[in-house]
Amino acid sequence: MDERLEAEGEVAVARLAIDSGDLGHAAKHLGNALTADPRCPDAYEALAELVAAAGGHAAALELFPADEPYIGSIACVAQLHAAAGQWEPALSALATVIGAEPERPWAQVAWLADPDLPGRVSPDAVTRAVAGLSRNLPDPLPPQLRDGVQPFYTLVRAGVAAHPGHTLLHAMASTLARRFGDTADAVAWAERAQQLEPGHSQAVILGSALHAAGRPDDALAVWEAEIARDPSDLDLYVDVAELYGKTGRPAEGLAWLDRALAAEPDHPKAAPAVLALRHAVDGGTAHLLALSDHLRTHPDHGYAAHLLDRLCDDKPWLGHVHEALEASVNVLHQMLGNPKSARDHEIELLGSALEAPSTRLALRMGFPRSTIDYQGVPEPDPRVPQYRVDTVLWRFDGVEAHPAIDPPSPEAAELVRQVAALSWSAPGAAYDHSVRLSGLSAEDLLAVCVHPPLPREDEQGAYLLGRRPEMWVRAVQTFACLGLAHHRADEPWQESRRRALLLDLLFGPEDWTNEAAGFALLAIAWTDPASREDIGARLVDRMMAVGKAWQERDATILASLSHLVLACPWLPETFLDLAGKMLSAATEFHAETPPDDAERRSDITAALEARQTAPHPTDATQDRKPRSLLRRLFGRTR
Repeated sequence: MDERLEAEGEVAVARLAIDSGDLGHAAKHLGNALTADPRCPDAYEALAELVAAAGGHAAALELFPADEPYIGSIACVAQLHAAAGQWEPALSALATVIGAEPERPWAQVAWLADPDLPGRVSPDAVTRAVAGLSRNLPDPLPPQLRDGVQPFYTLVRAGVAAHPGHTLLHAMASTLARRFGDTADAVAWAERAQQLEPGHSQAVILGSALHAAGRPDDALAVWEAEIARDPSDLDLYVDVAELYGKTGRPAEGLAWLDRALAAEPDHPKAAPAVLALRHAVDGGTAHLLALSDHLRTHPDHGYAAHLLDRLCDDKPWLGHVHEALEASVNVLHQMLGNPKSARDHEIELLGSALEAPSTRLALRMGFPRSTIDYQGVPEPDPRVPQYRVDTVLWRFDGVEAHPAIDPPSPEAAELVRQVAALSWSAPGAAYDHSVRLSGLSAEDLLAVCVHPPLPREDEQGAYLLGRRPEMWVRAVQTFACLGLAHHRADEPWQESRRRALLLDLLFGPEDWTNEAAGFALLAIAWTDPASREDIGARLVDRMMAVGKAWQERDATILASLSHLVLACPWLPETFLDLAGKMLSAATEFHAETPPDDAERRSDITAALEARQTAPHPTDATQDRKPRSLLRRLFGRTR
């Protein structure tokens, strides 16, 4: 429903309630109206009618109880206070709703734009309002949020100009200017606040403004001078340390964190920050695992979660699903990127060497009427499990692979569809997120691996289905395996069925499910230190076997397995070094462009276009549907 229409409908109900004397009911509907459309003029007119019916602003305000702080109700409270000339509570309430939803036009109210308002409202009121607002806004403020906050910022600027001697107003205005990217004003106002009344908050804000303005050394000088004057704020030690880290001097930053931890060993910011800074110095994953362990033992340390999220964000498996490297996936991307292709086209692919069977799932998700064939099976045979396994996902008929198990129940498929994700903040977070799947049977979770549901019907799902179906298949398999990681979680690890199932998938025929099971094992290890030695050894075993095969033929899962081993910092350095070398070699191999790649790409496009226009041999009575026949040889294994 259109926002304005929804709001007007709420106003109509509110007016009926006013007419019948049910003012409390009317107040709720007016709050709903502003929630639907903060700029609905009828809602503000009806608020005035509510005031008249209630007998004044004070009585009308009582209809919006403070113990029911719905955002539309708070906006009504702001409007009622403003109409009564009570500017401080009006600004405070408005700052609350802007901070909660800065992307919406809550600040587009007539009284805030009144040019006489800066002269009516006290600088203390503006200071308190902007302090509350800045706490809830991101720093910096994304461009798409600035329009919603701009009217409030305009009032703050006017307040600063009208009250040049107000220390705290200048300081708080600096924090808002910094978020808007107005760094010159942020520095000037913070310097003015420090000149007017030197103090701890003013020094912290000045250092932040200097940092935002690209003057890190000046910021450090201000902060270090303040610590020398007042060494009690350990959070400021963290700010100093991290700024040293950002400017390429992490060793100097560590000295500041050591001082903070000497004063308070479990400081909620310094303790995780030292691990993050050591990671900047040493690299690898040891400090990331230590940070994860810290968060596990100190779940209330939100800063640890923030740092872990940031540091794992761009790392395969630590923060997201590893990409697929098969040649057929590259061709799939080209076909999906062709504006003349459609999902109901018939696609036939011919590859030189057998690939992971899950590539068929991705191809058929992108083009349901597609087929893929291969010229041969490379040696060593990727269809042969590394060890004897009891859990079989794929049945091979020559080079043709078929799911070896029936589809999952619709309920299980839908739950996995809702839970699966391409990214997470850390392996432990992915493990925790997947706990929703713990109630599914192992049979359903295994079935989902080879019968993946379609992506969710949202913007991301549409993109995955239309451009990157293989990433969705890999996400589904990953979370199905994470669901297995919770299977019979009360069983001791070594004798558990979850271990047996995941090892069967890890050591089965070369496939994306090897990687998914490997990540599930890694997630268990990151959350259960007692399992680390066993899981690390299994991941190394699988990587070594695939690496040995890679000496004879391509093994597209080698890079992914190497990433998993590198995420096991408890392993002997010998294995970590080997994993690093394997990763570098595999990455270099797959980054090379085959000499005939451009020619093949041109052939693909030409063949696709030709097939789209050419008639398909068929009986005259048969329905004709859009078809394209693309027979491609995407190159021998290099």
